[in-house]
Amino acid sequence: MREDLHVYDNILQLIGKTPLVKLNKITENFKGEFLAKIESFNPGHSSKDRIALYIIEQAEKNGILKPGNTIVETTSGNTGFSIAMVSIIKGYKCILAVSSKSSKDKIDMLKTMGAKVFVCPANVPAEDPRSYYQVAKRIHEETEGSVYINQYFNELNIEAHFQSTGPEIWKQTEGKITHLVACSGTGGTISGTSRFLKQQNPEIEIIGIDAFGSVLKKYHETKEFDEKEIYPYRIEGLGKNLIPGATDFDSIDRFIKVSDEDAAHTARELANTEGMFLGYTSGAAMQGLKQLNAEGAFDENSKVVVIFPDHGSRYMSKIYSNDWMNDQGFFDFQNEDKTEDIKAIN
Repeated sequence: MREDLHVYDNILQLIGKTPLVKLNKITENFKGEFLAKIESFNPGHSSKDRIALYIIEQAEKNGILKPGNTIVETTSGNTGFSIAMVSIIKGYKCILAVSSKSSKDKIDMLKTMGAKVFVCPANVPAEDPRSYYQVAKRIHEETEGSVYINQYFNELNIEAHFQSTGPEIWKQTEGKITHLVACSGTGGTISGTSRFLKQQNPEIEIIGIDAFGSVLKKYHETKEFDEKEIYPYRIEGLGKNLIPGATDFDSIDRFIKVSDEDAAHTARELANTEGMFLGYTSGAAMQGLKQLNAEGAFDENSKVVVIFPDHGSRYMSKIYSNDWMNDQGFFDFQNEDKTEDIKAIN
């Protein structure tokens, strides 16, 4: 960055240093202080910018990634966008295996960013050759000069957040944070941030948000992988049907599960109360915070940071579409579609 002109050399220099913003109306009756780490302020509009840049630059330093190479990755959309963005600036090709659960908005964005996209069925076992895990592995094996990021089993996923997100939150709260609430998908964000914060103060409570239909919460509690926990759900980038190597379960104190419907409505509530237009996973994080408050998890001395990982623009065809919400059965007498058509006056 050219300090004299306050000009950045490229968009990648804007990654990180995202703001911490106090929640007001949505937490009006909560005990404690609640602060949102808004990751949509990253240039790629999600926390995944951090891992995309960090992993790619580490691969460059270690000679694994060379000019003209192809980057291959498995993604529900946000990581893919971040990798595509970094690839454009650094001159790499990008091939992405994407879950069919990903919104059309995300898939269109990936294509717009120059990525070659393979859409894979979401509701198949991880070991199924059609799953996006296996498709990405096959593409990597078949593509000469390719590097597979493999965010689900890459320790650098954790390290990226240990080096950036954790220190930022510690500094922004002046070391007064008492609780961290964050969604867990690959587990990199919550694990890396937790590792740093726990080093500073082991008493900080780390709470992961999981989805119904995912195996993470039960695995954390029992260390058993239970296939009976797995069933289709709609939230993207949250929960898993496998145990990610990039999740440090020992650094997480507990998990709480949220439903598709509650997370969708809470994302809309964030927009209508705090003016924060955020993604489905952010709605899940806030829903988890609401459930924790209802449990009495916080008191007047609590200083709680919740990570909102994504932006609402990627869910226009999903949670911000009244048609989609209605199709899912998410509108009822309590949560009805309040849209009114204005008829032309003759």
